Amino acid sequence: MTIRSLLTAIPLMVLGWLSVLVVVALITDEAPAYVVVFPSEGLMRNLADDVAVIDSSQVSVTVTSDSSGFAQSLYRQGARLVLPAGLPGCLPLPAQQ
Repeated sequence: MTIRSLLTAIPLMVLGWLSVLVVVALITDEAPAYVVVFPSEGLMRNLADDVAVIDSSQVSVTVTSDSSGFAQSLYRQGARLVLPAGLPGCLPLPAQQ
């Protein structure tokens, strides 16, 4: 594999990974929280009363809510990119004893 192939493959892989995360966020309500990347000021002003801000930085804000279709509502309120946060991944969680 040449350097040129790697320079093409890596951005495509990252774009594919982000696309999968966006689709997971929009289709399921399984994530306990969501990361909004590059939140607008309008989004922060328009957050519903039942939304809790867990963490924030200059480039993202992590929010949670018990409402149904929360990721979709974040897009309607002005979010640019919403990614799920706190999912366990492909491996099952160990049983609690």
